[in-house]
This record gives sequence, C-alpha cells and structure tokens, in this order.
Amino acid sequence: MVCIKNIITVIALLLSIAACTTDYVPKPKGYNRVDLPEHSYVSLPDTLPYDFEYSVHATIHPDSSVNADRYWLNIHYPDFVADIQLTYKPVNQSEERLETLLEDSYQLTANHQIRASSIDENVLGTPSGKRALIAELSGEVPSQFQFYITDSTDHFLRGALYFRTATQNDSLAPIIEFIKIDMIHLLNTLEWKNKVNNVIELR
Repeated sequence: MVCIKNIITVIALLLSIAACTTDYVPKPKGYNRVDLPEHSYVSLPDTLPYDFEYSVHATIHPDSSVNADRYWLNIHYPDFVADIQLTYKPVNQSEERLETLLEDSYQLTANHQIRASSIDENVLGTPSGKRALIAELSGEVPSQFQFYITDSTDHFLRGALYFRTATQNDSLAPIIEFIKIDMIHLLNTLEWKNKVNNVIELR
C-alpha cells in the first residue's frame, strides 16, 4: 500500500511540474553581425587586355598558381578572406577555341552540382551592350557566384568567387551579397583593349 502511495505521489509531482512548463522552441542559430563598408571603385592598371572597376576594399594580384596564364588575376578582399579569381583567355578569332572555352566554363560550374542545392544561370546585359552569363550557386559550395563574358572573337574572361574559410555559406550571406554587387559592377564597367603593354604593374 505504501509503495502504491509513493508511485501515485511521484506521478502527481511529475504532472504538476509538466503543467508549469511551456513548450520548448529551439532558438534559431545566431551569427555575428557583419558591418560592411560602402561600395566604392577604382580602375585597373593600364597594362591588361581588359579594363574594369574593382572595389577599393580589395587588392589586385597576379595569379601565382602553377597552371596560371598571363593576365589571370585574383581580386583579394583581406577583410573577408575572399577572392574573385579571374581567368582570361584570348579567343584568337577561332570558333573552335571559343567552343572549347565555353564548354570548359560550363563544366567548371557543373562540377559544383554535387554540393549545390541549386544553380541559377542568367544573362546580364551591360550598359555598353555586352552580354555575360552569370551563375548563382546555393548550398555549401566552394564558389557561390561565377560568370563568363566574351566578345566571341578576341577575348574571354571568367570570374569565380571563393572564400578561404570553413564558415558556412548561410553565415557568409551578407558578404556574398556585398561581393556579388562588386562583381556585377565589374561586368558593367568592363571594356576590352586590343593593345597591351608587356609588363603588368599591380599593387
């Protein structure tokens, strides 16, 4: 009898505790606030086969990787540990070469399909009448925004955004959007040049 009374007492106590509690709702994961600067731009050095305006918050460096070609650049954002990697190829009036460059660019973007939740491609028309293909990639992908632009006869330029950090992309979202605006500005101010100097002078 005493045992039964003890069980009833315990059950009553648990019920009274449960009645005093509210439903638990997990709090959404929080991220550090990112204070972003104002967008402002400067022009490239006059030693390249192309020209555009890039962010004053970034620095320009020649690509130093083993497979880099001449006129490949990295636009580095030191505050964000991010790079826009630019690869330039001359088309040399060759339709076959252009097709190869287009296929290579498509394949480089498609390589992210395994980790991408979506890849949205759109054509951007620039103020000077050029057309660029831009690709926005969602999910935990190493590159969240890419583009290529060409005049189909002489010039082909491809750009891709990369972060040198393990931070997840959803927490990087404000910075990604900030740099995407800079990349669109790059495309909107891009001009091709037919003659270039032999020396690249970059800071």
